[in-house]
Amino acid sequence: MAPTLLQVSDLSKCYRLGSSHIPVLERLELRVAATEMVAIMGPSGSGKTTLLNCISGIDAPDSGSVRLGDRTIDYTSEVERTQLRRHHIGMVFQFFNLIPTLTVEENVRLPFLIAKEDDPQRLNRVQSLLQEVGMTQRLHHFPSQLSGGEMQLVSIARALVHAPELLLADEPTGNVNPQVGRSIMRILRNTTAHAGTGVLMATHSPEHAAWADRVCFLKDGAICAQIAQHGEVQNAARIHSKLLELGI
Repeated sequence: MAPTLLQVSDLSKCYRLGSSHIPVLERLELRVAATEMVAIMGPSGSGKTTLLNCISGIDAPDSGSVRLGDRTIDYTSEVERTQLRRHHIGMVFQFFNLIPTLTVEENVRLPFLIAKEDDPQRLNRVQSLLQEVGMTQRLHHFPSQLSGGEMQLVSIARALVHAPELLLADEPTGNVNPQVGRSIMRILRNTTAHAGTGVLMATHSPEHAAWADRVCFLKDGAICAQIAQHGEVQNAARIHSKLLELGI
């Protein structure tokens, strides 16, 4: 068994609306191994995005812990949480979050520019990733000149540019056509196989979840079931059946 990359333990999170507390995550447990790709599935509002935000340090849980490699996230330190995202975690969002005034190449270089680590070696890394996602012909285009699928491919390159240990993807295929969706899944799958990066992806799509090594189902704030591949070819029909069984 591969060593543990991510360990989420006893994680709880609720949101406050006036005097009311709305529980989202309740004592959730999750493990992701190094080089493993895990899909999280659950109904809208079940806490998939909240879970990813707590893992990345964007949000702080009410209780519990998140451990990445040999470090436990210190939610009291904004500096540490920022450094975690800058050096150890890559993030892909459903709505791309590209900077509209920067070109494709500049958007992917941005993590290096912020860290003041922009040099020829890192520029080669940028260009290599853009080639990998098929965007070398768009280096000097701005986001407004790209399709939704192209913008997502750029955002994936940006998320991977600093070679993170863990990639968090929140509905990465939610705003792209089926062909681009398959390309995105192929890239994420290759990321675990060739770059050694763990991937945790939230998705509503059984077809895209089927690319993962393991599918975890989120309901009532906790992981209620999972399907592991164990070397067998996993298919979308099996995942769809499990969703129906769980009432998700």
